[in-house]
Amino acid sequence: MIAAGIAVAVVALVLALVVAVGLDPGPSPGEVAVSFELAWDRLDFDALWAMSGEELRDGRSRHDFIDDKREAYAGQRQLAGLARDVKLDEVLKGSELAVVRTHVVLRDGTVVRNQVQLALREGTWKVIGYHLEPDGSGNRPAS
Repeated sequence: MIAAGIAVAVVALVLALVVAVGLDPGPSPGEVAVSFELAWDRLDFDALWAMSGEELRDGRSRHDFIDDKREAYAGQRQLAGLARDVKLDEVLKGSELAVVRTHVVLRDGTVVRNQVQLALREGTWKVIGYHLEPDGSGNRPAS
């Protein structure tokens, strides 16, 4: 009788854990967008792969994507470490799509704004588009 009660309690706890993990939404679209910006700033191509949807992978495997990016940026290490701060200007989130405008302050004080488009895929927000906002949107020195 006691063993049956313990077994029921264990099963209930396991089910509660499964439900709790299944309901965990993971990082928000804004958090993913900021992480994506920071990964680009570090030229962390492994992290970029993990956060990218198929749209940004161009049909390449993880290995090919990372190798292609490393080769493309091999002589351009000066492009890493330019960001001083990344903030969110706007987050528009639907049930399966989101658009995030980021505000990147570079070390020289210049502000760059980007639009990061995300899609909810298998419970995780993935970046499916990434665009520099036009100059008229405020790419200027920070005040």
